[in-house]
Amino acid sequence: MCGISGILNIADRLPVEKTTLQRMVGALRHRGPDGYGFLAEGGVGLAHARLSIIDLEGGWQPIFNEDKTLAVIFNGEIFNYVELRAELESRGHRFSSHSDTEVIVHLYEEKRERCIEDLNGQFAIAVYDRRDRSLYLARDRLGIRPLFYTFHDGRFYFASEVKAIFAAEPRIPRAIDPDVLGEIFTFWMPAGRDTIFRGVRQLAPGHWARVDAGGRFAEEEYWDVPLAAAHPVGRRTEQDYAEELRELLIDSVRLQLRADVPVGAYLSGGLDSSAITALVRHYTDNPLKTFSVTFADGVYDESREQGQVVDHLGTDHHAVHCTYRGIAEAFPNVVWHAETPILRTAPAPLFLLSGLVRDNGYKVVLTGEGSDEILGGYDLFKEAKIRAFVQKKPGSSFRALLLRRLYPYLALSPTKSSDYARAFFDTEVPVDSDPFYAHRPRWKTTARTRTFFSPEVEARMQGQPEERLLANLEEKLRNADYFTRAQYLETKLLLPGYLLSSQGDRMAMAHSVEGRFPFLDHRVVEFACTVPPRFRMRGLNEKNVLKKAVQDLLPASIVRRKKQPYMAPDIFSFFGDDAPEYLNHYLSKELLEEAGLFRPQAVAQLLNKCRKGQRQGFMENMAFVGILSTQIVYDQFVRGSMLIR
Repeated sequence: MCGISGILNIADRLPVEKTTLQRMVGALRHRGPDGYGFLAEGGVGLAHARLSIIDLEGGWQPIFNEDKTLAVIFNGEIFNYVELRAELESRGHRFSSHSDTEVIVHLYEEKRERCIEDLNGQFAIAVYDRRDRSLYLARDRLGIRPLFYTFHDGRFYFASEVKAIFAAEPRIPRAIDPDVLGEIFTFWMPAGRDTIFRGVRQLAPGHWARVDAGGRFAEEEYWDVPLAAAHPVGRRTEQDYAEELRELLIDSVRLQLRADVPVGAYLSGGLDSSAITALVRHYTDNPLKTFSVTFADGVYDESREQGQVVDHLGTDHHAVHCTYRGIAEAFPNVVWHAETPILRTAPAPLFLLSGLVRDNGYKVVLTGEGSDEILGGYDLFKEAKIRAFVQKKPGSSFRALLLRRLYPYLALSPTKSSDYARAFFDTEVPVDSDPFYAHRPRWKTTARTRTFFSPEVEARMQGQPEERLLANLEEKLRNADYFTRAQYLETKLLLPGYLLSSQGDRMAMAHSVEGRFPFLDHRVVEFACTVPPRFRMRGLNEKNVLKKAVQDLLPASIVRRKKQPYMAPDIFSFFGDDAPEYLNHYLSKELLEEAGLFRPQAVAQLLNKCRKGQRQGFMENMAFVGILSTQIVYDQFVRGSMLIR
């Protein structure tokens, strides 16, 4: 795991200054504190910040092929590098290291752009070809590792994080994109390649791109979540699917334990992380150290369930205790690493958790992320199933009662009353005709936060976020059932755009920790798409096939436990006796007016209600955290208060 950055000079072949590369890679030092590597020649510059995990002595980058015509820098891990190396050596390739990185450059020699199809891993890759001065970029299938880029003044810039691009050249524009702000305040994340910073884009998951010496940019998709596989031919039982899932997960876990440093595991107390931990315990000889978050607020705390798994599996367990004050103190740093507005505080405890991992001398952890998306775990899917059932007989009072089974863990659940729930979830669109059927209630609630936008932002927004998203995805969603469409959207949007970035890569790498995700081995994802929806969620029993696959490895209480999404306290974290002083700066009338993104009077009214301790609902919670984080992004990046650290 590392940080990469680089520049391709398009206007001419003037050399890229090493000092510029040093500024870029210096902004990524948290991603790679073990050392830097550089290449600067003929109008190109590559820089690499290394977190050494495989081949600790010999894996320094850039790494070249035999005749030095190709150079690669790489962020991530190639888990099947051992097998790939053996194949490449049998075909005559000569290796100079034992690093997983080197298989990339030799594969590229043979297969050019298609080389990534052989890789099992999580990666952001840059290959420079000295022969034609072209730059090849690629990102892993699910978007686990980030890669950003922009064109400016005759140069192409790329990096693992936006802050490295801004560090390269102070004249690169830094402005908030109102369209992306609208997307975040609807979907929780950008809906496409654009970022919150106008003109800075990200390479999409499952895509590669090429930039030639003339500045021509071409991008192509090489992998997508295989929706077409969701209707398999033949007769297979639930048990058949459960057994194959287990075997795939065992192999995924074994591959992802490959490292020359110790590998730990996150343990939340839920089914997914417990399943991964159990597979490590039962099918490998890896020493098992686990890490978790506990909360002072009992609403969010899962320490009892964590203890059950620890006792059952006998792990060496460590926990970080998270308080309101701890979340508030960490929040500006959380936003600095996320580089985007966030509508919940949930990334903050994970930022603290990765600090605990690093304090214990670990660089790598396995996590359970991705299971909910591919195996039908979210209440969103359950909610859609009930809504579709109610919609078939809208006059049935019995069917409407099923809505009350949703979100029992929420103090302000909209399902306390079946009549209110019916009104809350009713989107007045038939299930078969709306490609976003499952997501409409969530998006409708979140979009209400846009009432705080300033008139200037509203005027500059080009249409509605949902319309732009539909234009991009309508064709792919057309023939899928509503349940599969919902899973596809979560896997393509929420997973890479928020969970693997703001809560995943960025919070772990803030403390130089690499997260690995056995559920996101592309073979597991492709297999999950072949499981019929009725087996993914049997009735209202979420992740049915996964439960069957691991039920003999875990306590029955963990397997039977209803899904409780990971959450953290939002507004409560910022008020009371320990209210952070920075609120007076970020939410001041002066900074709000300078940024021009929100209506200062409306923000002041919300702030006053919070300070008085008046209870806030979902929308107010998201609005407050979203406004605060956006103002922090504006101050840190647009004004540049944190770009030099």
